[in-house]
Amino acid sequence: MTYSFMMCGVDEAGRGPVMGPLVVCAVFVEGDAALKDLGVKDSKKLTPKAREKLYDRIIETIDDYHLEIASAAEIDEMMATKSLNTIELEMFARSVSKRPVSSIYADCPDVNESRFSSQLSSLTGGEYVIGKHKADDTYPVVSAASILAKVTRDRMIDDIADRFGMDIGSGYPSDRKTMGFIENWIRKNGSSPPDVRNSWEPVKKLLMVSKNTRITDW
Repeated sequence: MTYSFMMCGVDEAGRGPVMGPLVVCAVFVEGDAALKDLGVKDSKKLTPKAREKLYDRIIETIDDYHLEIASAAEIDEMMATKSLNTIELEMFARSVSKRPVSSIYADCPDVNESRFSSQLSSLTGGEYVIGKHKADDTYPVVSAASILAKVTRDRMIDDIADRFGMDIGSGYPSDRKTMGFIENWIRKNGSSPPDVRNSWEPVKKLLMVSKNTRITDW
């Protein structure tokens, strides 16, 4: 297999949740025609069932892919010295550098597309980078990366739920089931449960309430 004309698409899943990992996926292909035929699109616009079905077909279609995964604890540690954008940028760089490529298409997390593209290019030794907002809705190779990342994270959330023996929701702060689970855990134990991002503001607030309130007052 040659990689001289390989293109790469990279995206993430799990940037905003209070619970679970951040997953970055880079997809490597010599062309995106087959991905277009699959009908890939932004993973957020697909049902879980559709994503699972496309996951297997994407794996069969692409030349290669690579996952970078940061646990909640690792994110908390990195957030002590880095911004979330920097963490994501560095994970993108490690992921896309696994294969020689001619071009990199990335879903841009930065408000400044040019800055992000330049930074990712610098971290990858000067590779040609196109970083765009909603790239997962524009470039099939990024859509494929988005789907692989999302399915991987969803499966990891299911594994976490299995360990707790209950439904913990999606892991997002907007999910009442997730926040209710975290609040009840803190209420009973005085600390957050495993796989929770303690550096996230909603969790900080719950922990602060726990410190300033007697357990019997909850």
